[in-house]
Amino acid sequence: MTTTEPFPGLDPERAGRWLADHLPGVVPPLGFRLIAGGHSNLTYAVADAAGARWALRRPPLGGVLATAHDMGREWQFLSALHPTPVPIPRPVARCEDVDVIGADFYVMGFVDGVVLGDAVAGAAVPEDLRPRVAESTVDTLAALHAQDVDAIGLAGLRRPGSFVERQLRRWHRQVHASAVADLSVVDAAHDALAAAVPEGREAVVHGDFRPGNLLYGPDGRVRAVLDWELASVGDPLVDIGWLLATWTDDGDPTPAATDGPTSVGGFPPRAALLERYATATGADVTGIGFYVAFARWRAACIAAGVHTRYAAGVMGDQQHDADAALARVQGLAAAALAAL
Repeated sequence: MTTTEPFPGLDPERAGRWLADHLPGVVPPLGFRLIAGGHSNLTYAVADAAGARWALRRPPLGGVLATAHDMGREWQFLSALHPTPVPIPRPVARCEDVDVIGADFYVMGFVDGVVLGDAVAGAAVPEDLRPRVAESTVDTLAALHAQDVDAIGLAGLRRPGSFVERQLRRWHRQVHASAVADLSVVDAAHDALAAAVPEGREAVVHGDFRPGNLLYGPDGRVRAVLDWELASVGDPLVDIGWLLATWTDDGDPTPAATDGPTSVGGFPPRAALLERYATATGADVTGIGFYVAFARWRAACIAAGVHTRYAAGVMGDQQHDADAALARVQGLAAAALAAL
């Protein structure tokens, strides 16, 4: 890695000076490489002259609907969960001075691994390891949901009322701020969900738990849970519902809520994941259909945001992709409504 290339959202010189002052044992010069960008939080790999590595996270550059991009909140979850059995990158340093790189940011330890974010990554997983990937994914989620909110210092993030009802209100507001003209199916699915909200229980909720936000080792086991920007304290079945909605069964007629590795086939089915989760956590999952429907509806709201960014020209002039995003809005919302 070198610092000769300009980076969106980061001045390597200014960032390098701050890191050299705040990370013990750093050997300048530092090199930076953007490893995750787009309209989510940006992540950069950082390496010093001695070969030590870290990862730096900052908020997105703009062009997104209102959502959680709070670096302090991510830092809080990492700091709370790192001492637990949940595999978390080690929190290293936090900078609240926006003058350093133009936004607040934090630094965490670098974890080697592979993110299974799409079919290409899924196809690269040896078939004999695919069951282990599924098992480790579920076991990691169960370990997260086993953490005591009070014991790990996250009690201050509790909010009164129903977590799912708050989520429904939030995403409904966001989808109505989008450029999608016809929201009739989205609204119908919202109303059906709002009329059937379960009481739920409490745990740490990741908010986007799926293979695309996990780092796996060569043995198929999870090494780190990434991307805590949507984390909260709420109903843990929202996480398992999202995992199931993003997990493709062989011959599945329903599109996944987002791209993932399991569309290539050969991974255990959703039913096996749910059974393993229920056994590990003791949770009552008889009402999981609601949470899968909610996940599909939320994915429709997210697709509306993608369509909006295309319509605004933020992501370039790509009418085909704008139309595809719009079709996903309607298809996912209809699938959510049909499941209720």
